[in-house]
Amino acid sequence: MRIVLLGKPGSGKGTQAKLLEKEFGAKHLSSGQILRAEAAAGTELGRKVEAVMKRGEIGPAELITETIINHISRKGLGDRYILDGFPRTLYQAEALEETFAPRVAIHISVPDEVVVERLSKRLICTQCEAIYHETTNPPRLAGICDSCGGKLVKREDDNTDAIRKRLDVFLQDTTPIIRFYEARGKALEVEGTGKPSDIHTKIMALLSKRGIEPPKSR
Repeated sequence: MRIVLLGKPGSGKGTQAKLLEKEFGAKHLSSGQILRAEAAAGTELGRKVEAVMKRGEIGPAELITETIINHISRKGLGDRYILDGFPRTLYQAEALEETFAPRVAIHISVPDEVVVERLSKRLICTQCEAIYHETTNPPRLAGICDSCGGKLVKREDDNTDAIRKRLDVFLQDTTPIIRFYEARGKALEVEGTGKPSDIHTKIMALLSKRGIEPPKSR
């Protein structure tokens, strides 16, 4: 079972991926986490990734593609994954289709202004990467993760200018990807505003119509 989640930054892909991970027992793969880990490792590729992330850009498609697909292969996750944040370009979609093709691609649709509000107030745990929001989902103790006690920080590219630049890139690069999956009968779309649990219910209903059901034992 292979699922790709598409959507703007802050559309809730990660939240929905974690919920689907619990339902299906498939591994949630966040392209952002994979790339940030590479950046933290200080490799040549990692330094390039870190530089473009600080500028609010996406990065060279070939290098990003190689990193993500190699990770899927190296970890033995080619049969069961829930991938969020990748593919981001048509080139990447084609490369994934040729290696570990997804069964469906779910587009989580959210208005730009909602994205800006969500990301500009987002807090992320430096240890477990849990996500909080300064007003709608604050931690119990300011600056401290409820789950692991780690430090909460804002990402350097979660500022209004960088967010809007990322949204422009999304519109330019991701529209062809959606068309790519539509042409293959793999595209699904769900409205991404509202409670995460409600959005998850909608996604499960869409998957059920495609004959994709979680294992009965779970």
